[in-house]
Amino acid sequence: MYRKTYVEIDEQILENNVKKIIKKYNQYQYYIGVVKNNAYHHGIKIINTLIEAGVNYLAVSSLEEALEVRKYNRDIPVLILEPIPLEYIDDCVNNNITITVENKDYVSNLCKIKLIAQLKVHIKIDSGMNRLGLKDKKEVQEIYELLKKTKNIFLEGIYTHLMTSGVNDFYYDKQIARFKELIEGIDLTEIPIVHVDRSLTLVKHEKLDFTTGVRMGIVMFGFNGSSKWGTGLKAKLRMLKRNRFIKKHHISPTILENDLQVKPAFKMYSHVLALRKVSKDEVVGYNASYKVKEDGYIATIPCGYADGVTKDFKYVFIKNNRYEIVADSSDMLMVLVDEKVKINDKVEIIGDNITIQEVCQRLGKNSYQLFNLIQNRVVRVYKNKDECIEVKY
Repeated sequence: MYRKTYVEIDEQILENNVKKIIKKYNQYQYYIGVVKNNAYHHGIKIINTLIEAGVNYLAVSSLEEALEVRKYNRDIPVLILEPIPLEYIDDCVNNNITITVENKDYVSNLCKIKLIAQLKVHIKIDSGMNRLGLKDKKEVQEIYELLKKTKNIFLEGIYTHLMTSGVNDFYYDKQIARFKELIEGIDLTEIPIVHVDRSLTLVKHEKLDFTTGVRMGIVMFGFNGSSKWGTGLKAKLRMLKRNRFIKKHHISPTILENDLQVKPAFKMYSHVLALRKVSKDEVVGYNASYKVKEDGYIATIPCGYADGVTKDFKYVFIKNNRYEIVADSSDMLMVLVDEKVKINDKVEIIGDNITIQEVCQRLGKNSYQLFNLIQNRVVRVYKNKDECIEVKY
């Protein structure tokens, strides 16, 4: 790499994560790895590691993403979670890509197309999120029957998306009830893949008896969704309030804490590009945003908000010490350091010492959002046992 700012992905950790998930939640036939948005910015290269660990289906957001998957694996089935223009259906057929259908007119037009070979289809049900999916029971039945009788269409799956975990709300139960109501005229035994749960609900609820698949996203990347309630007085009061809410609304049981031992595989590093001595009352950065309080040193790091990193990250880690980020720019951070720091020293931005969870808390964001901050212009370096491979997306 030319610029020593990079994300390191440990594929062995990802493999172990998937194996642990499947071992613990072993009642499914289909483990659908959600790798949208460049695999949560881990990079599509990781898909073969996920597959080797036990993922037997993939899901993405768009046809572009599905075709990117095909550059790395020709065989794994891939579901596009959003509808695609019908003019590109042949691309799906030719590349073993499964589509989502979510409204009656779309399906009617799809079934008029003379397909060159079999097309796999999953029906999306809107159980309450009001984003995508069918929400009329009669239309669900009509679409089901139309797809089943259309030549070269294989109705492989049906699914919905749950908007909450159901831990402190009644929406999970409402959505499950609504899903069941909308599909009650359908024989689910004729549909191989019924998938409802996602990472967050997988770890919070017992398996639904009618499901055969589960979508795994953020859990594969090291977040187990375990809720720590603590033991202090405030925690006990919160639990009492929660228990009253559950009883009042007849909420189904949930699992608060779990022992799923998954770890983040995503770390970010840079290096000290330049170093300068500064005196008390000098200023640093655009708009003189930081005033030096006492004599010291400013280290310039080649990483900035064009990479997704701002001074709101607060600290970096160099030579076993935390140092404060005092100014930022598009391509560089300025960090207040001491005489121990030297040019070319390695800088940890996210890693073992400054964790993803810590940075998320500081930024007021969740892990999905944080991964999306780290832009693709940052090189990804993949570690797998003794091998290191550099990929620029």
